[in-house]
Amino acid sequence: MELKAIGMIELNSIAKGVEACDKMLKSADVEIVSAQPICAGKYMVIVSGDVDSVERASDVGHEYAEEFLVDSFVIPNVHSSVFPALTATTQVSQIDSLGVIETFSVASAIMAGDAAAKAANIDIIEIRCATGLGGKSFLYLTGDVDSVNVAVEAGIDVLHGSGLVLSHVVIPYLSEDMTRFIL
Repeated sequence: MELKAIGMIELNSIAKGVEACDKMLKSADVEIVSAQPICAGKYMVIVSGDVDSVERASDVGHEYAEEFLVDSFVIPNVHSSVFPALTATTQVSQIDSLGVIETFSVASAIMAGDAAAKAANIDIIEIRCATGLGGKSFLYLTGDVDSVNVAVEAGIDVLHGSGLVLSHVVIPYLSEDMTRFIL
């Protein structure tokens, strides 16, 4: 299956999250990218596939999530760098400048990462999805200073007005010691 779209639902009930995931998988030809409990007692489901299938699965997920839905999205043509960033398998050997976007939800971090990657020539190092973070999420990205600035701005802009951006920074020429801890 060619992965063209990604969809996500985030619920504040683990039981309803498991049920919604099962119904999503039975309703459309999608694959699980991730389905797991996350911090603050929430559950996240990320699926991928063709656009129609992901939209159909997302609609079913919304239906079964009911009042437990926290956040969601469907990105029709997700940037290819988002998938390895979600699984922390991006191959980055050095960090020039570092951009960090910290959000209040998993969905907002993924949306910011996709927008950042589409806006500038950067590498997404990782998108950390609320595990061990009290429900928050963040992403690291790298590239030259100008590209990182453009990417971070694009990531913030896609979330404009949502109230889901906690903080963001661009650090030109990250120290070698700090680089070791990120890579």
